[in-house]
Amino acid sequence: MSLIKLLILVLSFGAFALAAFTFVDALMRPTAAFLAAGKLTKPIWASITGVSALVLFPYLFGLLSFFGIPALVAALVYLVDVRPAVRGMSGGRPPNTSSW
Repeated sequence: MSLIKLLILVLSFGAFALAAFTFVDALMRPTAAFLAAGKLTKPIWASITGVSALVLFPYLFGLLSFFGIPALVAALVYLVDVRPAVRGMSGGRPPNTSSW
């Protein structure tokens, strides 16, 4: 296997792992947190990240397919923009409070 093919395979698995993580993360967050953060609803983000994970599956389409780059961008948008906003809203108590 050439070095280029190996690099593409590693990048494809990494992109798929990122998209799969964002899908699972979107499913675990409370529905109300998405609305409170002013983002799209939970089912929409779960759908976007789920489709991204399917598109980025290395043996199905892969990173270099026509939809691979937009799928990776969608997963990155969730990771960089949506997740931090929703993560701050999802606790039962305000942030920076001790459990004592």
